[in-house]
Order: sequence, then structure tokens, then C-alpha cells
Amino acid sequence: MCGIALIVGRGADSALFGQMLASIAPRGEVEETLYDEALLAGTQRLRIVDRERAVQPWVSADGRWLLCYNGEIFNYRHLRAELIGLGRQFRSESDTELVLEAFLHWGEDAVGRLRGEFAFAIADRQSGWTYLARDPVGVKPLYWSRRDGRLHVASEVKALVPVAAPVSEVPPAHHGWAAPTDTARLAPYVDLTSLRDDRPQIDDPAEAAKALRLAVEDSIRVRIDTDLTVGVVLSGGLDSSIILSHVREMHPDCIALTIGAPGSDDLVFARRLCTDLGVRHEVVDVRPGDMHAADVREAIRLSELTEYGDIINAVVSVPLFSRARALGLKVVLTGDGSDELFGGYAMYDRTGAAASRRLFEHMSANLRRTELQRVDRVSMGQGVSRTTSSRGRRTRCPTHLACMNAPGCTGRCSPACSGRFAMTCSRRFDETSR
Repeated sequence: MCGIALIVGRGADSALFGQMLASIAPRGEVEETLYDEALLAGTQRLRIVDRERAVQPWVSADGRWLLCYNGEIFNYRHLRAELIGLGRQFRSESDTELVLEAFLHWGEDAVGRLRGEFAFAIADRQSGWTYLARDPVGVKPLYWSRRDGRLHVASEVKALVPVAAPVSEVPPAHHGWAAPTDTARLAPYVDLTSLRDDRPQIDDPAEAAKALRLAVEDSIRVRIDTDLTVGVVLSGGLDSSIILSHVREMHPDCIALTIGAPGSDDLVFARRLCTDLGVRHEVVDVRPGDMHAADVREAIRLSELTEYGDIINAVVSVPLFSRARALGLKVVLTGDGSDELFGGYAMYDRTGAAASRRLFEHMSANLRRTELQRVDRVSMGQGVSRTTSSRGRRTRCPTHLACMNAPGCTGRCSPACSGRFAMTCSRRFDETSR
């Protein structure tokens, strides 16, 4: 997980490049750069995978291609083994090197093979043409700008402000080429809304619940494939509670972090779950009176958002991830995006089937500039890599986790569930299964 910055083109301003890198310094723990006559490239790298050898910018063995990469490829071991079988040679165990080797072997088709959260730029040091790509959902950010015959690329808008030129976003699920003297030519490489079209619909609730459970487990597992201590942002709702339950099985030393006012229902549920699971629980107390104008301004600067709801969420997220950093956590899971994916908002219930589908697509498509952007900027602003499984629900049922994991459980609450929201939980899961 990193912040990246590049200036491609002759006569690049090293002072401007320094400003770009400095603006994203909190995204990493070590600054790494490469200076060429026609290319300035650098990263603020948070060392997680192959921490000592995955130095960036990563350069191909022949010296022609240069990669600046932010993110994580979950299936990099599988792809690495496949490429080795095809004759590619590797110098590290990192997913960073895998991205470049995959591109060199499969070309532009490589991005479709990557499973993960990523944004990267691969520069051809001979021609100046630069390949840009971003993950399908837009979890990781990527922006570009051109001025005076030079291409500027960065992880955040604030890094491109000193360029004093219009800033464009690489949209989610897009890739393509840009040059110092030509506009970016980007196109989609996948359409998430059409992926289900060729798959059979599951009509049996029990089968749907099983498939969902397996998907959730896998989604969490691939995100915590690390020897580092893992944190979980625990709201007290069902989504983050499910995540914590699975993380606890894979990382017994995990730490839960909860933010809220003393005495709130969410905090009560969060404390109860951590006690039941035997998980260390860090609570960050925040009251409405604790928020001041300076906190709002800092939240806007970090998140690069201006909508009221997004800013309020960003304000309370800052102390949460600050605590994570103080605890030495580099990897933190959240449940952000689950309400959008599972219809957790009341507006879904007030629309018909067709309108609900359109609402789902709209909410999902805009995650990148609401929840995902807020948490990316705020967490990386504290040097913490946040990743989200984006699966789960916020329906409150503090004992549902035990019910789900019991032998013969169908994935729905039963009368045996002692949570006082059991009826709501059962109804919600029945709806989700359909």
C-alpha cells in the first residue's frame, strides 16, 4: 500500500516533484524515488508484502519499464507460479514485481487477471508512454494531469494541485495509455454489472446462504494473508462483527477498534462481542462536542470530499485511524460498502424491484467517491492500510455470530437466538437470501 507520484517528460521540475511526494508522505513509511532525464518517479511505501525487497519504483530487468504501484494483489502467488511456469523470472516474492511481470507477459490483458485493490502506472522509459490502470471498484485512487508537454500522475488530487492544470480521474475498472503530449486514452476492461448475466440464479435460501458465507470467508482470508497484526474497525453492527469473527479465527492476536460516545448501543454490542471472542478492544471516545472547525477542515483536506455526510464520517474516522497507527497497526479491515451491496438503507425498501436494481448500481458505482475515498484518504493519511471485504449487514444482532457458526445452522437467526433484534435479523437474512 503506497502513494505514488510521477512526472513523465523532458524538463520535469524536481522541486514540483518534491511537492507532489511531500503531499502524500503520510501514505507510506519510506520514500523511494528514481530520477531520469525525462522521468521522475516515486512512492511513499507502506511495507507489507516482501517488505525488504519490494522497493519502488520497480524497474524491469532490461531497464526499459518502470512501475509505481499502490495496492495489493490477492492472487499474486497463483499468478506468480503461472508466470514462472511460462518462463518468467522473479527477483522477489512481492506482488509489486508480479504486476510488472504480468504486464510484460500478457500486455493489457494482464489487468483482467488481477484480483485485488490496485492503482498503478507503468512508464516506458524509451517513449514516455505510460500505462495506467485502476481496480474494478475503485478502492485505490489514481489521477493524472498534463501541462507544458509533461504528464503528471498521483494517488491524490492534492498532489496534483501544484501542477496548476486540470486534474482527471482514472475511473474504476479502466486502463489505457497516456503520454506527455497526448490525452489519456482509457477504456473499461470489465463491467461489474454484467458479470452475473451468465451465471445461474440461486433460488434456494440455504444454498444462497452457504454461497454467501463462503464468499465472505474467502474475501476476508485473502485480505489478511500477512504476518502482521491485523486490526478490525468494529461498529457493533452485523457487518463488522462477522468480519471480526473470521479475522479472530485467522489472527488470534487481532485488535478491534471502536469509535463512539460512551453508553451508545453500538459500543455495548461491540464490547460484548469482543468479550465473547476474547479480542483486545480499543475504544476511541468521541462526543459531538469534541468536534471543532479545525477538525472539519482537516477532514476535508485529508478526504478530498465536501459533502456534509462524508465530512462528518471523515471527522470521526481521523482519531480512529490515528489510534490504529499508535498501536502499530498497518493492516485494518472495515465493513464499509456493505449497506450499498446488501440493501442496508431504508431507501431500498421503498422502491420497486426495477428501481431498486438501478439504485443498487448507482450506489455501488459511487462508492469510490464516498465511503471508499473517505476511508482510503483518512486511513492512509495516518499510514494505515485499510481494506474492506464489503460484505455484511448492519442489522443489530450481537449473538448472531454464534448462531451462524453452530452445526447445522442455515445462516439465519432462529428463536434460539437471544439477541433482542432476532426477528429483524431473521427477516433481513431471508430477504438477502432471495
